[in-house]
Amino acid sequence: MNNFFYLASQSPRRKAILDTLCAPYKLINLVEGSNSTADFDETPLENEDPVEYVKRTALMKANAGWKHLVDHDLEKAPVLAIDTTVTIDKDILGKPLDAAHAHAMLQRLSGRQHQVLTAVTMKQADIVAQELCTTNVCIRKLKRHEIEAYISTNEPFGKAGGYGIQGLASIFVSHIAGSYSGVVGLPIYETSELIKKFGFLLL
Repeated sequence: MNNFFYLASQSPRRKAILDTLCAPYKLINLVEGSNSTADFDETPLENEDPVEYVKRTALMKANAGWKHLVDHDLEKAPVLAIDTTVTIDKDILGKPLDAAHAHAMLQRLSGRQHQVLTAVTMKQADIVAQELCTTNVCIRKLKRHEIEAYISTNEPFGKAGGYGIQGLASIFVSHIAGSYSGVVGLPIYETSELIKKFGFLLL
C-alpha cells in the first residue's frame, strides 16, 4: 500500500485544495503542448463532445503521468490527473489565447448559464478509476467596460472559459448549482471518493 500519490498538475488552485485536505501527494511536472517533446496535448478532437473531451483528457494526463514514473524510474504510486473545461451550447471553451479571445468568451457567457465539467482520474499500472463532476454556473449580464477591466487584470488567462470563480470573477456569478471546488478545478467530494478506492483516507 502506498503512503502517497502523485498529482499530475501544475495548478496552484488544485495544490491548495489538496494541501487544505492534508492529502499525501507529490508533484509530477508534465509538459502540455502539440509538439513531440510534450507529454500530452489538450487540443479537442473535431466535433468532440465536451463530456467525452474532459474525460479523455484527464485519462490522457494520468497515462502520461504513469509513463513519466516508468521512464524516470521513480517510485510507483497512483497518479491523480484532472481536467476542467467550460461548455456552453455543447461547445468547449478552453483557455483564452489572447485578450480578444477572452473578451469573446466572456461576452458569450454573459447573462447565461453554462456548465463546468471536471474529470478526475487516478491510475496505478493497469488500474484506472474516474469521476466526473458537472456544475451549472450563471453569469450575470456583463457590461463591456466590466469585461475589459477584468481582462486587464490578466486573471482570465490560463483558465478554461476565461474566468476564475475563486478570484475577481466571483462578482459576476449570480448562481451556482453543483460543486464550487469543481469549478475551481478539483471537486473535493469526487476526488475524496476516488482516492478512497486506492486506499487513501482524508479523515
